Amino acid sequence: MVSPNRLAAIGQLVGDPTRAAMITALMDGRALTASELARCANITPQTASSHLSRLTEAELLRVEKQGRHRYHRLASAEVAQVIEDMMALSLRTAPQTQKLSVGTKDVALRTARTCYDHFAGRLGVAITDALRAKGVIEFDDEAGAITEQGHLFLTRAGIDPKFAKTKSRRPICRPCLDWTERRPHVAGKLGAAICTHFLEHHYVRRLKDSRAVTITPAGQTALRDVFGIGEV
Repeated sequence: MVSPNRLAAIGQLVGDPTRAAMITALMDGRALTASELARCANITPQTASSHLSRLTEAELLRVEKQGRHRYHRLASAEVAQVIEDMMALSLRTAPQTQKLSVGTKDVALRTARTCYDHFAGRLGVAITDALRAKGVIEFDDEAGAITEQGHLFLTRAGIDPKFAKTKSRRPICRPCLDWTERRPHVAGKLGAAICTHFLEHHYVRRLKDSRAVTITPAGQTALRDVFGIGEV
């Protein structure tokens, strides 16, 4: 049974604006140093280290050492899922008197970005819509599945089917509510496999210091020829 004190402690950690800024900066799945995260939150590296220690102790972050450097990243895909869900919730529960644009003002982020290790924004939703239309995946409100014909489609698309057999409690396929599009994009092992495939084949390119990615000409061709997607 979940301890109310433990739940409250995690909520307090994530609810701090400084720590929230650093966690959000890690939502692209990469690992960053304390100095890099300090710049994201507009605080000193010393202050950042204190916040990062608390997040690590709570198992929201994990630390990787490489030489003299220490890198911080989200502890798991489950943590990223919670943060993405909180982003969506923060928009849905905003005061009615507060004028909101749909999603972020950053056009690049709204167009295409990574949500930990899968695609989000218009790109993520467009890929998801295409997969559903082609009968590759099936969704309900909470879970998803790859169909038999879906496995054949993914193999022809060059996405290694081994991703579904990796030992992990993570679901193979699930909907993740996109906080800018307000519609689901595909997450889970399948979402990660598609994102990895696009990065390895240079269909997308990461933008510096951002979760946003830009779609390359080769990527536009793949989206059109493989997924039947026009301009995103």
